Amino acid sequence: MVSREVKQQLLAAVAACEDKKAEDIRILALDPSESALTDYFLICNGTNERQNTAISDEIEYRLKHDFGNYANSVEGRRQGEWILMDYVDFVIHIFSPEKRAYYGLERLKKSATSISVHELNEDLKKRVTAVRKKQIKTATAKKTAPTKKPAAKSKAAKLPKQKTARTRSAKPFKKIMRPKK
Repeated sequence: MVSREVKQQLLAAVAACEDKKAEDIRILALDPSESALTDYFLICNGTNERQNTAISDEIEYRLKHDFGNYANSVEGRRQGEWILMDYVDFVIHIFSPEKRAYYGLERLKKSATSISVHELNEDLKKRVTAVRKKQIKTATAKKTAPTKKPAAKSKAAKLPKQKTARTRSAKPFKKIMRPKK
């Protein structure tokens, strides 16, 4: 089961791609029986190598800033034709149009199901509302739970504290040493 935070991070990465004008953004949910490496592929392409690098920089910045999540590895940033960013739970592939057509990851992963951003958002909203309902139920259960009586105080605790008389000053007395003649 993929956690809510992973889906939020994936949506943040998609938003970063959209902000940098990435084209043909796709999310592939990989079959757990076939892929033990990751849960999702995020695939997109830019129009040139510089745009691909800008897309990867924006994704990296957002995930660091918003979630404190760093990529385990980033490959191909220097060339910019195919940049692969490994975030363990999801892997991001940023292609040039030619490399994407040549490698065709969508064709290679036939068992993967394509998920739209809208579907991912809806699933995330359902999970958030379910968690909030659960939190509200536990909060109301705590309020209605009977409270315990305070423990009986001992006799020493019931006695009033005695006041002590103060001497001339509150500072500790210092003995002044005079040099011997």
